Amino acid sequence: MIRLSFGDRVMTVTIYIILTLLAFMTFYPFWNALVISFNAGIDTAMGGVTFWPRAWTLENYGIVFKDERLVGAFFVSIARTVVGTVASILFTAILAYGISKKELMGRKFYMILCIITMYFSGGLIPSFLLIRELHLMNTFWVFIIPSLISVWNMIIFRTFFQGLPAGLEESAKIDGSGNWGIFFRIVVPLSGPVIATLSLFTAVFHWNDWFGPSIYITNEKLLPIQTMLKQILNSNIVSDQMSQLDSAAQGQMAKMRTVTSKSLSMATMMVATIPIIMVYPFVQKYFVKGVLVGSLKE
Repeated sequence: MIRLSFGDRVMTVTIYIILTLLAFMTFYPFWNALVISFNAGIDTAMGGVTFWPRAWTLENYGIVFKDERLVGAFFVSIARTVVGTVASILFTAILAYGISKKELMGRKFYMILCIITMYFSGGLIPSFLLIRELHLMNTFWVFIIPSLISVWNMIIFRTFFQGLPAGLEESAKIDGSGNWGIFFRIVVPLSGPVIATLSLFTAVFHWNDWFGPSIYITNEKLLPIQTMLKQILNSNIVSDQMSQLDSAAQGQMAKMRTVTSKSLSMATMMVATIPIIMVYPFVQKYFVKGVLVGSLKE
């Protein structure tokens, strides 16, 4: 057993203290928002609500789930995240697989074109005009088609594919498999870690995106939960939210007097945040392995 010197022990303790403080500063804002979401709004306005609800209530969440707009926005976000992630990973992986082949004519030229798009874009106005001319405004596909290809993810996929043993594909070709068969039967099953990691990154992007829908969507029924949350956070009073509840919810107004715009926004924030957080534990083990195998080449 190696004995640590006094200086090493001091350094170790210092590192643990710094990491503990950083972990606390990272976690506490989320915890405080969760606490406020379960606390009566009027009581929260008095201050002093920090680590535990002082006036426990579920009214904030009751209002959120009784608002048909928020419930609809939640399902729009789920649909967008699932469809967008699957489509983006599939198309990006197919592009990366093609570019990873040395026999592809113009391979370097295609790669340069892709990389240019990482550093240069037309900007917001040209993008808006393009989306409008493609008739994607106020459609669900405006969430999917513009983000089908991620160049950064494509580079990681390509590097990973290039590291796969060439003998696997040669054996498959001898057995009569074509390029599509090799891709779906051999390459994809071997790409589990990198697919899981990039799928999570893509899903987080789709779930958290609020700016795009606020530009391209005017139909409230197509707004995702994050955009609705942004609208709530921009609201100064909760009465605007109450007035748009259905008649059954309006009949409960007497029970909602403890709700404030802050408590409602915190409850909505939790509804919008917790689902994507719950995905992390299932794919966390793939993070380091997935990113490293796709970014390093022997």
